[in-house]
Amino acid sequence: MKSRIQSKNDYTFYLEADRLSLGRQRTLVFSLDWLKEQIFRDRIYRFQRLLRKVEYYQNCKKHTFIGQLIFLFLYRKFLNESIRLGFSIHPNNFGPGLAIAHYGTIVVNQSARIGANCRIHVDVNIGTEAGFSDKAPHIGDNIYIGPGAKIFGSIRIADGCVIGANSVVNNNFDLPGKLILGVPAKDHGDVDSTKYLRQGTTGVGDPLWDELNGLTGNEIKSALNE
Repeated sequence: MKSRIQSKNDYTFYLEADRLSLGRQRTLVFSLDWLKEQIFRDRIYRFQRLLRKVEYYQNCKKHTFIGQLIFLFLYRKFLNESIRLGFSIHPNNFGPGLAIAHYGTIVVNQSARIGANCRIHVDVNIGTEAGFSDKAPHIGDNIYIGPGAKIFGSIRIADGCVIGANSVVNNNFDLPGKLILGVPAKDHGDVDSTKYLRQGTTGVGDPLWDELNGLTGNEIKSALNE
């Protein structure tokens, strides 16, 4: 699976994976659900869609003059929305299937890389080793990060781990499917992280998703609008 958006097809894939991980329903324009979304503003979902749009233009469109202008407009909008919600999240931090549980302070260093299907809670800090700007964590797929967790340094966390609330993680956890808890965090045995998150990239609970794999961006759009 690609670690960042590199095409229009990737962009559509990321949007759909995020929607599924967040548990949001598809809404038709001018439908009752669509009107509710416009009135009450699902800010987290809107933020994640804006994040993916910024990533698409940064990764795929900045080589053109018009693309650069659109990127700058979107990035300014993205920064303003980040401040409103308390997020310090950078483009290309997260793989597809991101689910931000609540608005509130979340800080992620720009060098950090988190894989697919991450569910992240409030007051989480994913940062660098002290004195460095680029020695940040690399975190696998299907990771649940509980409220208040602090993860820092040039460390790696394997797929399928659950990081408990208020844990301080500054060491490698190379074995997948581990419960990581404490200050400092330690391995507390095996865990099934899929009990704590939705796997948007696999389309859990959504039969349509299997039909979308392998289609082009336009074909995916057509399928979603049927």
